[in-house]
Amino acid sequence: MTTQTPHSTAHVVDADAEGVPSFEASGGDWSDIAEEAARLGEERIVVNMGPQHPSTHGVLRLMLEIDGETVTEARAGIGYLHTGIEKNMEFRTWTQGVTFCTRMDYVAPLFQEAAYCLAVEKLLGITDDVPERATVIRVLMMELNRITSHLVCLATGGNELGATTIMTVGFTAREEILKIFELISGLRMNHAYIRPGGVAQDIPPGAIDTIREALVLVRGYFKQLEDLMMANPILHLRLKDVGYLGLSGCMALGVTGPVLRSAGLPYDVRKANPYCGYETYDFEVPTAETADSWGRLVLRVEECYQSMRIVEQTLDRLQKMGPGPVMVADKKVAWPAQMAIGSDGMGNSLDHIREIMGTSMEALIHHFKLVTEGFRVPAGQVFQTVEHPRGELGVHLVSDGGTRPYRAHFRDPSFNNLQATSIMCEGGQVADVVVAVASLDPVLGGVDR
Repeated sequence: MTTQTPHSTAHVVDADAEGVPSFEASGGDWSDIAEEAARLGEERIVVNMGPQHPSTHGVLRLMLEIDGETVTEARAGIGYLHTGIEKNMEFRTWTQGVTFCTRMDYVAPLFQEAAYCLAVEKLLGITDDVPERATVIRVLMMELNRITSHLVCLATGGNELGATTIMTVGFTAREEILKIFELISGLRMNHAYIRPGGVAQDIPPGAIDTIREALVLVRGYFKQLEDLMMANPILHLRLKDVGYLGLSGCMALGVTGPVLRSAGLPYDVRKANPYCGYETYDFEVPTAETADSWGRLVLRVEECYQSMRIVEQTLDRLQKMGPGPVMVADKKVAWPAQMAIGSDGMGNSLDHIREIMGTSMEALIHHFKLVTEGFRVPAGQVFQTVEHPRGELGVHLVSDGGTRPYRAHFRDPSFNNLQATSIMCEGGQVADVVVAVASLDPVLGGVDR
């Protein structure tokens, strides 16, 4: 057996119409590339930014052709984080599918859960049977998750530009909401809390007051963020007119979310095609006309305030309606919702276990079959969309009448939005690539499914 020592290579791979060569690099020492470029009298080279780079929001590879400091060509390379989640879902029950799709976009897990469960409920024909309390709790959790997702975008974006204080304030604010997620679902991320037919369990006693107190703290942190960002002349210079993508470009590429709204179009699935009763909530869809990175920054801050507005309405509704069921009544579909969260974030309540094991053999058999085999979903297909923090999230489910999906496919907004990388970066400076990518706010867990 022979082994070869890896070595760097740098060679001319192409030349344009004027005969100006491009360089491709793979591995090793960058000095080899610089030497060859100097020998040929050229300054135009291809540089890999990522996939291991702190500004690529995961394992995104950007292939940049640069002429001095100017980016002449930018291409996005994906596929480094492929988990096979969609394929894996074909081998799990409909309820177990939640534990897979929640791990796609790990910054906004509750939106994948909601979209998937809404689609399953459509196939089952039980959309109207989901208890109102469960629907309100879903809206509460999604809007809190929208705030945490935007906070990650603002915090990491600030850190990538050298403003560490923006990151520390942003992540400190996010912690307040992650505590709420842990209080309600038992987990800070990847909750598997939203289930087909409702949610895993009701919010615990005292949660409403805890959330109201947390919102006061979060608003205070947002005031700090606004003071740090909105009046910062350096941030204005770095973000304004950078990463420009007009409305026609957004429409041509299928770009949605804050990037689309920064170009002036107030498209939001919550308004355009309401779900979970969003048509009954009072909130605005903020827009901007700048179509640049600055406009997207301002928009995300305003969207967080609108989400807090919705959260307050959900708390009022939950307080007014009082305790009630949070799972459909049909026991042939309803995953057991009598849960008591232990230190590991898992577990059934002792009273429920005592009942099914001690007083009802039929209940024990049914519980066993429901958990191990799952429920059957009528044959058919469905497409469901929700307004994800990064844009329109769609899920296409196909059922062959069995206990698991025949096909599950997600239209993740980060995947579509990444198409805009080239048009946003080419002609700008290398340093502006970081700003443009940060304004897209891609999460590679959602891209590589």
